[in-house]
Amino acid sequence: MGFRFYRRVHICPGLNVNFSRSGPSLSVGVRGAHMTVGRRGVTRTIGLPGTGLFYTSHSGLHSRVHSAASVSPRTPQEHATAAQQFEAVVLAVGIALAVIVLFVMFR
Repeated sequence: MGFRFYRRVHICPGLNVNFSRSGPSLSVGVRGAHMTVGRRGVTRTIGLPGTGLFYTSHSGLHSRVHSAASVSPRTPQEHATAAQQFEAVVLAVGIALAVIVLFVMFR
């Protein structure tokens, strides 16, 4: 078993930046429901706190068990659309993070 690295930095209630060997990610949400945006896509988790029961869905890169084998390869247009959607999500998260940091600084 190899070494693992993981660090979570709390920016404000409901907003965390996670650092690991696979790269940084941003988590937004409350206990029982949160969304994580990272290099591999978006993960949404909803659960019942204290029970261990939860449901997780993935979208974006590597979202399926057999993601390497594709039935039909993406067309250039589909690839460009996916890239634009990812850039829009990253931009929205960056703007939200900047607004929250400014709010905390000038509160």
